Amino acid sequence: MDKSSPDPFIAALLSLSGNNRWTIDTVRAVPGVTLYAVRSFDSDALRFSLPIVIRRPLPREIPLDPRGANGTVAFIIERIKQRAAADPALGPLCGRGTRFPQRYVSTIEPYTLTASPAALATDLWHADTRNFADEAGIHLVLCGAVPYPDELPPRAIGPFCEQAAALCDAVAGIACTLPTRVLEPAWTASLDQQLLRESLPSLGLVAFIGDGARPARQCTQYRSYFRTAGPKSGVNIPFACPKELGPVEIELPASHTVVTGLGIKQREVFAVAGSNAQGKTTFLEGIVAGQDDHAAGDGRELMVTVRGVRGAEATGCELAGADVSMFFSALPPGMEGTVRAAYGAGSGSMTMAAEIQDAVARDAPLLIIDEDRAAANLLARSCLQGNEVTPLAEILASNRGKLQTTALVFAACAMDTLIAQADRIMVLERHAATAIDRDAFRRRVVASLEKTAADLA
Repeated sequence: MDKSSPDPFIAALLSLSGNNRWTIDTVRAVPGVTLYAVRSFDSDALRFSLPIVIRRPLPREIPLDPRGANGTVAFIIERIKQRAAADPALGPLCGRGTRFPQRYVSTIEPYTLTASPAALATDLWHADTRNFADEAGIHLVLCGAVPYPDELPPRAIGPFCEQAAALCDAVAGIACTLPTRVLEPAWTASLDQQLLRESLPSLGLVAFIGDGARPARQCTQYRSYFRTAGPKSGVNIPFACPKELGPVEIELPASHTVVTGLGIKQREVFAVAGSNAQGKTTFLEGIVAGQDDHAAGDGRELMVTVRGVRGAEATGCELAGADVSMFFSALPPGMEGTVRAAYGAGSGSMTMAAEIQDAVARDAPLLIIDEDRAAANLLARSCLQGNEVTPLAEILASNRGKLQTTALVFAACAMDTLIAQADRIMVLERHAATAIDRDAFRRRVVASLEKTAADLA
């Protein structure tokens, strides 16, 4: 074996004896996956991963439904990240001392999700199936980098083991000294969201947006997706359900706190209307993100949505037997097959039609459509449109049953005839929510169309 190989370092990690606070998690030490020590491409750093068990059995200490444990584990991880910048022993987490520490700071990037059904931010350190708590203790996978040693093994092994042991000591010290009174609220908050999500169907709802929720997001280099992005700093208007929309009152199942907010009902069509850049897309993104569980301070802790949400966008892609018969009675030139099994390069509207119909066929509890990303000609009719296409506005007006059990939430500004078909209409202005009665809105649409007709005449 090459004496410069990092394999001796792996053996050294496994040989760490630990102490009364932590030990190596040998059961979950998978070489090359959770356990490794590899030289960086530029030979500057020794990158490592090490699974440990911290001897603090949280489920015994906090005797609640164990599903809330991810909230507490997430809280502990974030506390470790916060201290990494100041504690030299935690320096390896962020590559301190290496030539390019910026390569490793993703490990200590703040993260405000405690659980998600999607594989989000896999490069960030957060509570998941590898970082969790059970009766054996708190299982954490520690990743980072140290400067690559000038000396070759075996003389370099001792200093490396000292750094690794000091890191484990520091991590375990934080995890073991945080008081239960601080950890339990994080457990309860995560459990509240999970249990509320389970109970939404029995309440006749597919989503709940609590008063005080702050859905606006701020992306970073490592959290550039709206579901993983953190709360927006500066102006972030809290949501308040307008009384005209019939706010619902819910008792959170774990904390027994009573909260109020907007309930999106099963099978209903709900419009989020308003002018440009007033927060409509942000609101829809918050509903989608309600499938995840969020830590305190994220702003979306009270935005809870059933799992299985689907979206439809005008992307344009190759269709392979897609059913578009809900919207099309005949295929356009260039497409092959039938409207129940269409083949070929689909336009934006054709692709969006296929996505909507697939969501309905799969009994998706909720479908999300954003006008900004939609095919306008599939939402409302144009005077140039042929009779072989039935836009969504007309389907809602004459054949709502085509949506079957799927609820629809859409954001729109220019689609007046579509908005007019919604069961309830919420209007966002400067990110604050108001409401308008559907009949009143229809009268405004009629007046607007009459004025347009008179101007054209």
